[in-house]
Amino acid sequence: MKAFMESVKVKDPDQKEFHQAVMEVVDSVKPVLDRNPQYRKANVLSRIVEPERTIIFRVPWMDDRGEIHVNRGFRIEMNSAIGPYKGGLRFHPSVNLSILKFLAFEQVFKNALTTLPMGGGKGGSDFDPKGKSDNEVMRFCQSFMCELFRHVGPNTDVPAGDIGVGAREIGFLFGMYKKLRNEFTGVLTGKSLNWGGSLIRPEATGFGCVYFASEMLATKGESLSGKRCLISGSGNVAQYTVEKILDLGGAVLTLSDSSGYIYDEAGIDRQKLAFVKKLKNVSRGRIKEYADKYKEAVYTPRDGAVLFNPLWNHKADCAFPCATENEINQTDAGHLVKNGVRLVCEGANMPTMPDGVKVFQDSGVLYAPAKASNAGGVAVSGLEMSQNSMRLSWPRNEVDERLQFIMKSIHKACVTVAEEYGSPGNYVIGANIAGFIKVVNAMIDQGLV
Repeated sequence: MKAFMESVKVKDPDQKEFHQAVMEVVDSVKPVLDRNPQYRKANVLSRIVEPERTIIFRVPWMDDRGEIHVNRGFRIEMNSAIGPYKGGLRFHPSVNLSILKFLAFEQVFKNALTTLPMGGGKGGSDFDPKGKSDNEVMRFCQSFMCELFRHVGPNTDVPAGDIGVGAREIGFLFGMYKKLRNEFTGVLTGKSLNWGGSLIRPEATGFGCVYFASEMLATKGESLSGKRCLISGSGNVAQYTVEKILDLGGAVLTLSDSSGYIYDEAGIDRQKLAFVKKLKNVSRGRIKEYADKYKEAVYTPRDGAVLFNPLWNHKADCAFPCATENEINQTDAGHLVKNGVRLVCEGANMPTMPDGVKVFQDSGVLYAPAKASNAGGVAVSGLEMSQNSMRLSWPRNEVDERLQFIMKSIHKACVTVAEEYGSPGNYVIGANIAGFIKVVNAMIDQGLV
């Protein structure tokens, strides 16, 4: 396995996020390869880490002053063994090939865990929609889709939203796809309700994360009622994680963005959450404005020189990292354990660094990796695809019930597989092995393609 990882690093030496994601899976699945020599013979590891297709293209666009800019667009079509490629588009300055390959690789196993027939992919651009006018965002999205449309379709590749890509961006992208292809199909998910979107889709990742956390706590005879929770981020995932925790009787103390974080000892109630939603979704403001409005809250600006995130250094029972990858390092994990946190459930993609994961597992913390706990978003995207295919729209309670069922099924699969492979309670091993087996069995069934 060491030799295999070295070969991955030699082939793509500058892709550290991708190496991290691959290493986590490789470490988990060695017992599977030992039990199933046919997997080694079929060289499934080398096949599964190589994208089926990597698409890189330029995206020229014009701003409101008439100046021309050029960004880079990507689509990583990682694996289609169990269905069309499925995964979000991310518009953010940090986007590069390594980050998108790690996200696409994670997406393969996450989608497999949902039990829905979806392969894995990811895409996006280093374009930053922050501070841009609606017309500038529209022009960029239209230019982006002028290339992407060649590679996507309802039975080929179905992108969704991610960081920087919300309902506004999905609408602009879909409009250009429809114009170019002269067809109205379910090629994108995360659409507005009045033209093919699904109820619960905006809430799905956050709600699903909390449903998964509830299942984890239930294994210890506990619930979220009365639990004090730390949440990072303040976007879509964080907002609906707060909402569902409040529904289940918990209290939320923190939220953040790239500028810093707020700590509200009194708790973020529904009125305060409504303010955050308006602040972030409508006026696109900064989280500091929360502390300006609610004087009991304390705002701490981000300090890049500090080697830990002070958000994770408060007394609490549960933590939900919902911002971005690698936001919890070994020191942060130590602070969480020291301050009494007994559950960490990831809402963002790979937010905990490997040394942080080790701290959680060595300390007996209930720790859920993102490929299991944040699968609710893509699960409801899959349900949106089904509704589009049937030209139907399911009521809210039906979609929510299906989401809860899927998250319970993922939890059960993680627990069952972890016990089968001698690691009871290890959700990392359970999630990685359960997703891996489903994907590689389909690959072997379909031959060397």
